[in-house]
Amino acid sequence: MTEILTQVETTRQAESTSTTTRPLRSRLRPHPADVAAVVFYVGLAAFVLARQWKHLGTGYLVRSGQDQTMWEWFFAVAARSLVHLENPLSSDLQNYPLGVNLMGNTAMFGISIPLAPVTLLFGPNVTFTLALTLGLSGTAIAWYWVFSRHVVSSRLAAAVGGGLCGFAPALISHTNGHPNFVALFLLPFIALAVIRLGSGARPVRDGIALGLLIAYQIFLGEEPLLIYALAFAVFGAAYAVSRPRAAFAAAKRSIKGFAIAGGLALAIAAVPLWWQFFGPDSYRAIEHGPVGNDTEAFTSFPTSSLAGEPGSAEFSMNATEENAYFGWPLLILLGLSALWLWRMPLARAAAATVAVMGVLSLGTSLTIGGWDTGIPLPWKLISHLPLLESVLESRFAMGCLPAAALLLALGTDRALASAREGQRTTTLLWVGWLAVALLPLAPTPLAVVQRDTAPSFFADGTWREYVTDGSVVTVPLPSPENARMLRWQTEQDLAFPIAGGYFVGPAGSEDRGKYGPDDRPTALLLASAQSSGQVPAIDEATKAQALTDLTFWNADVLVLPHTQNDRVLRETVQQLVGAPAKPVDGVWVWDVRALT
Repeated sequence: MTEILTQVETTRQAESTSTTTRPLRSRLRPHPADVAAVVFYVGLAAFVLARQWKHLGTGYLVRSGQDQTMWEWFFAVAARSLVHLENPLSSDLQNYPLGVNLMGNTAMFGISIPLAPVTLLFGPNVTFTLALTLGLSGTAIAWYWVFSRHVVSSRLAAAVGGGLCGFAPALISHTNGHPNFVALFLLPFIALAVIRLGSGARPVRDGIALGLLIAYQIFLGEEPLLIYALAFAVFGAAYAVSRPRAAFAAAKRSIKGFAIAGGLALAIAAVPLWWQFFGPDSYRAIEHGPVGNDTEAFTSFPTSSLAGEPGSAEFSMNATEENAYFGWPLLILLGLSALWLWRMPLARAAAATVAVMGVLSLGTSLTIGGWDTGIPLPWKLISHLPLLESVLESRFAMGCLPAAALLLALGTDRALASAREGQRTTTLLWVGWLAVALLPLAPTPLAVVQRDTAPSFFADGTWREYVTDGSVVTVPLPSPENARMLRWQTEQDLAFPIAGGYFVGPAGSEDRGKYGPDDRPTALLLASAQSSGQVPAIDEATKAQALTDLTFWNADVLVLPHTQNDRVLRETVQQLVGAPAKPVDGVWVWDVRALT
């Protein structure tokens, strides 16, 4: 990558020279354009999450499903582990007594540990909102910094590229409940460090830097790292086609640096990764089924945008997985940009990356407007490979973002240069179409609702009269569909464990990954009673199984809060334990300590 390496080295030398010649006061003074970019990105992130910030502690991102509750629980448990000097990689506070492998659940220790003081002082809701805000703005700022220092001469062009990377529809969608797909601010520096290794100038220093960045990204999110690594590999391969000799030489020079980076990253993350893949409660790959993007998802507009509305993203898996939704004006602009800039190797590589990652995101077969054509696609050939088999293929569309942003940054830079050369028509056409492409995608504030308050039984601490050294079992048990018990537990400072929960863990004889616990018969019985609205037939064998399950959970108390078909559930539990429920502070309670 001669062009990139030369640019990086020239910039590094220029920075070094200017540092030694400029007075300290001048060096510390930021460029006004940089300040403006940072203020804009932070302000836009705060705008997107304005309703959540307005209702801290009571607000809930309505499109997050149960994900916000889960992430707040992760942040709370991480903070608790620091205070109590416990192993942060695992917890039995849910899915008691088996517990949860937190390293296998993307608990984001790179955020939850540094922000633990915030969690302890203000609560996990504040940490969750802060992580999303810093994730959006930080990702945009990071890409702006790399673009402005190493790719384009215009800071405005860099700001366009950084804005797309940080506030693309996919990131806004994931802001509803997936901070690990929002806090992507290390990825541009990882890419830059890889490019620097190709120069061979400072293999030890650059290798150490890359190793530290990779290790930290592992604790922020492994799946984004995998997706963007694949995208960068595609970009590098496409660029190498234009400069094969230079690419081969750069690859040869980078061997030492890569060895240092890999060794350092492995040394730092070895124990957590072992715990994730081989430790307690670890699991094999999780199966999602076919979840590729529909082709119309690329031309449509996202829900939370100026051009979007409820139902506009009809081809997404759910509200947090609008991974494509570039909109047809932006797709047209990207295509025209690739043609206009085709002589530039960077532009050709970027266009190839958008195409390849976009095709991979379509899944195993081509789907158009909801119609599966049956035409096989490349993802079918590699979907079974280790690590890749657990990825939601629609998320590969996120790998298009840096390449698309690079095309926009290069195009804007060239358009502005055309104005300086007197070709104002070109500049006006570019700026006009850029506005047409990006304004419809401008994000709108995410929808927030008031979360329900916990029953007095939990909120007032009445539970303490019923819990000794066992667990609380709610009826039905907490699940990915209803995880409110995790929030009630968190509000009580995680003072008691619960059976069931919302996490990813092993299930079945092969320990395949599953959302939620490996359900025991009584848990399935209660879930069936709630969904059917009918009391199931209960015989002596069913009662014996219930006692076995309660003993397994080491249950101290069964708690039935107000829920759908709660009368049916009350009658079911009453038959299972052979005793009527007791109404206590807004819930129905069965003290089962004598049984277990």
